[in-house]
Amino acid sequence: MRHINFKQKELNFDGSDYDPKYDRERLTGQILRVYDTIKGGDWLTLDDIHEITGDPHASISAQLRHLRKERFGSYIINKRSRGDRRNGLWEYSMEVE
Repeated sequence: MRHINFKQKELNFDGSDYDPKYDRERLTGQILRVYDTIKGGDWLTLDDIHEITGDPHASISAQLRHLRKERFGSYIINKRSRGDRRNGLWEYSMEVE
């Protein structure tokens, strides 16, 4: 696992609607908040992370996916169901070294 130095200029977000002029600062803030929240290794739902960061659930989910990518550090983000699997509630945890 390679840890990334989270500096704005180093983060390479993309997407069809992505414009660094408008989105880089916002997305950098989101990924930093999500990273800081999940790096402790606790199991957290999207709602748990939302309560801590204030970020929207969809954005949190996207940033968890980003953290798994090589250019964002290749972090191992585990996912498991919380409670009865039929309820569809998931929780996430980052493997810590």
